[in-house]
Amino acid sequence: MRNIITIMRKELSSYFRSPVAYLLLFLFAAATGGVFYLYIKTFIFQSLTQAQYAQMYEQQMPPMNVNEMVIRPVLGWTGSICLFLAPMITMRLFAEERKTGTIELLLTSPVTDVQLVLGKFFASMLLYMTMLLLTCLYFTVLFRYGNLDFLPLIPGYLGQILLGGSFLSLGLMFSTMTKNQVVAGSLTFFALIIFMLVQWSGDYAGGLWAQVAGYVSWTAHLENFSKGVIDLKDTVYYLSVIALGLFVSVRSLESIRWRA
Repeated sequence: MRNIITIMRKELSSYFRSPVAYLLLFLFAAATGGVFYLYIKTFIFQSLTQAQYAQMYEQQMPPMNVNEMVIRPVLGWTGSICLFLAPMITMRLFAEERKTGTIELLLTSPVTDVQLVLGKFFASMLLYMTMLLLTCLYFTVLFRYGNLDFLPLIPGYLGQILLGGSFLSLGLMFSTMTKNQVVAGSLTFFALIIFMLVQWSGDYAGGLWAQVAGYVSWTAHLENFSKGVIDLKDTVYYLSVIALGLFVSVRSLESIRWRA
């Protein structure tokens, strides 16, 4: 465990010693902030419209759910934004080590392949969760000025953490397979895009393929978490993707060790 923590600290330090972490935090904050602003603006406009309509016809104003109209779509867009940023987080983890030749030092050090993979994975997860914390600032505004139900936020953020973990594990896997960071990031991005396109193809095809596509695609499993529901099937799916990515990463490092 000590080796894993040491590797994790080293990776986090390398993130924040370079502009990478700050650029990612800025891009994530700008993208999610813009989405939050648009949905809040729409919510306020619809609230005013409903209030005027109710006053005009002397009717009671229908209830408007902040969680359904703001939080749920914002969290949904957060997952889509992560699709673009996750490859930027993971593309350098092992590809840079292989390019600079420091991977030989790591592989000959008293650290196992599993410890290497887990240390780098946890470092990327901590950076990702730091990005997620920024969205808490937006929802704090709703707590202050709106009628917000807190409980659905817990499954929502749990879904985002599991989704991010699955993205990062796949990115880590591709980073072990190449010396080029751009190639590693591109492979990760296109793999995630393919998982999303599978869901769209299932919507048009129907039948058995629709059921298969619904289980394979990451977008379908995020839906229940966004609604505030923790489903065992969705949780197992994301944990399986994380385990698969980490397993292949360890095996990829073992192949590098034997070739060396």
